[in-house]
Amino acid sequence: MPCPKNVVLWDRLRDWLGKAKGLCSPEDRKEFKLDDCEKEIAMLEEELSRNSSMIGFCHNDLQYGNMMFDERTRSITIIDYEYSSYNPIAYDFANHFCEMAADYHTETPHVLDYSKYPGPEERHRFIHSYLSSTGHQVSNSEVKQLADDAERYTLPNHLFWGLWGIISGYVNSIEFDYKEYAAQRFNQYWLRKSDLISS
Repeated sequence: MPCPKNVVLWDRLRDWLGKAKGLCSPEDRKEFKLDDCEKEIAMLEEELSRNSSMIGFCHNDLQYGNMMFDERTRSITIIDYEYSSYNPIAYDFANHFCEMAADYHTETPHVLDYSKYPGPEERHRFIHSYLSSTGHQVSNSEVKQLADDAERYTLPNHLFWGLWGIISGYVNSIEFDYKEYAAQRFNQYWLRKSDLISS
């Protein structure tokens, strides 16, 4: 991809935080703890940037609705690159795993079911397949490191899609409970933070 290979995640989070603050009511701003988010983003950037994560071109929205399977050729086509950028590849894995909690084809597409979040064995198997696709021998420590990094990158992913939900609730007319979706993503952030970040 011919463009600078700089991580976009942190700037995009700050940009979306500014937009969310500008759009939402004082009540929503308080409910979503938006005044705490700048500090959280800075902490995550510092904490997660300590490891030398692999940087690559990431889709950043790799969920089942953005993967088209051709049964005749048995090939997969990935679509909808509007959020794509260079980022730590662990972030793309984090997003994909978080999206496994979603089913956008139900009566309540905004409701997330985190019991569907993949367990450690499934995450390791997925990451092993990714790393071994280049043909080189993959060690268990490589798989574990990327899986651990992906788990920690679920935190900025929850903030990313939480902020997206707030903004979308104000600018989109699609029938989807964006505010409730945002609340679930922010709740997951606060629920998982102490397990994933050493303070």
